[in-house]
Amino acid sequence: MSDTHSGISRRRLVQQSLALAGASLLPARSWPETRPAVRTRAIPSTGEAMPIVGLGTWITFNVGNDATLLNESAAVMAAFFEAGGRMIDSSPMYGSSQDTLGFGLDTLGSSTPVFSADKVWTSNANNGAGQIEHSQQRWGVPRFDLLQVHNLVAWEPHLRLLRQMKAAGEVRYIGITTSESRRHAEFENVMHGQPLDFIQVSYNIINRDIEDRILPLAMDKGIAVIANRPFQQKQLIHRFEGKPLPAWASEFEAENWAQFLLKYVISHPAITCTIPATTRVDHVRENLACATGPLPDANQRERMAAYVRSL
Repeated sequence: MSDTHSGISRRRLVQQSLALAGASLLPARSWPETRPAVRTRAIPSTGEAMPIVGLGTWITFNVGNDATLLNESAAVMAAFFEAGGRMIDSSPMYGSSQDTLGFGLDTLGSSTPVFSADKVWTSNANNGAGQIEHSQQRWGVPRFDLLQVHNLVAWEPHLRLLRQMKAAGEVRYIGITTSESRRHAEFENVMHGQPLDFIQVSYNIINRDIEDRILPLAMDKGIAVIANRPFQQKQLIHRFEGKPLPAWASEFEAENWAQFLLKYVISHPAITCTIPATTRVDHVRENLACATGPLPDANQRERMAAYVRSL
């Protein structure tokens, strides 16, 4: 990947952006050996520890060639890693998000502790390998940690390819995703019949239908779960804005609605990692803070859901 973007040094661009934003960033290629003690969960197929809050890139990292927005995205990534985050998730469906990730990783240096999660998303089974190679080039990573079949598109041939890649050491983990409840029956069938390391599904305090079947099945089969859309693309934040946060939210250190909503998701024992997306450094730090404090227990979770239903 080129060391310049629009004729300007990438590292100079991100340093300028961070100075303007007032964000603190460690020097490039110098990451702390000891990062914050974030809560982790084990990936069932290997036991590898994964911080329970990751970073999504849908919409937020689709910034094209805008130098200012590229720098802001790199600043978000820097804050994410500094706070102890690892998993970043993207897809060829997400516009220029993969290029933005490549820009950020190149700017921040090769020692970034990223767990790279991406997807194959093409209805033509013959195009899967080429798409994955192109995605890898856009990220600038030697291999992906996780590859997923996006929304079950042509899942049978793509899963065969991913299994072959995993056997050859070209990817560490494989899985499937969906963001549509109408696919849940098919999704369960694939979970039953295929060897998977990960699934990715939509889950938040309003959309709870996966609690009945998919999450218990994942726990039974030993499959890691990535929860996307924990805020419904900010819709839940806007929906509850101005509503009173219950005083008992302090019992699990939820200081605002974003943390209240996020803690509901990550407190479910089947959830390995959730991937809220953001364009702001303060928000990514706030999200990662949810992984360092107490989480609601089963009774508190029911109280949270009941309170939200009452609003």
